[in-house]
Amino acid sequence: MLIPLIIAAVVGYFLGAIPFGYLVARAYGINIFEHGSKSPGATNVKRVLGKKAGNTVFALDVVKGAVAAGWPVVVFPLLSFGSVDTLYAAVTGLLCAVLGHSFSCFTKFRGGKGVATSAGGFIVLMPAVTLIALAVWLVTFFASRYVSLASILAAAAIPVGAVLLGKPPLLIGLAVLICVFVVFLHRANVQRLLNGTENRFVKKSAGGAPPSSTNP
Repeated sequence: MLIPLIIAAVVGYFLGAIPFGYLVARAYGINIFEHGSKSPGATNVKRVLGKKAGNTVFALDVVKGAVAAGWPVVVFPLLSFGSVDTLYAAVTGLLCAVLGHSFSCFTKFRGGKGVATSAGGFIVLMPAVTLIALAVWLVTFFASRYVSLASILAAAAIPVGAVLLGKPPLLIGLAVLICVFVVFLHRANVQRLLNGTENRFVKKSAGGAPPSSTNP
């Protein structure tokens, strides 16, 4: 049991650690750690470089979370690890992918807040719950234009939805852990929301220069 979990953890971490935000921004000639909020997350990339770049980063971050959670479920039964509870391996892979995304060894342990990567994993593990969280995100964002608030409330909706839909305790526990982690990484945003100084998301005009804002 231990060996497959270690494999899932290591693969998950290195998948999550792939710094797509940094790499996509570099393709545009930008060091994302020097612009906007200095975060390699999709939101900051979108603010700095526009919709195409930001959506590309978001999609790639979702995919790495989905792969980290999904590959043990597909591969382990085909190997001698068939007796392993693949749900434990999937949960381990996703947790480590989120950690890798937020503390990437490729970018001196800097990273994003893990929202897209978490979403990718939850799409695999709890698709219906993820749809609930997506609805919460969309309603909150379009009502407030605060990406941070939408992300926090969507993260909170995952464990609530998991309980309401009767998901296994392991998945509920995972949802709680990731919710706490996401809120913790948004603690500066929470303070700005309380102070009324958090930036609302404004569409970047085509050809515009990278903004100088320091708020994610």
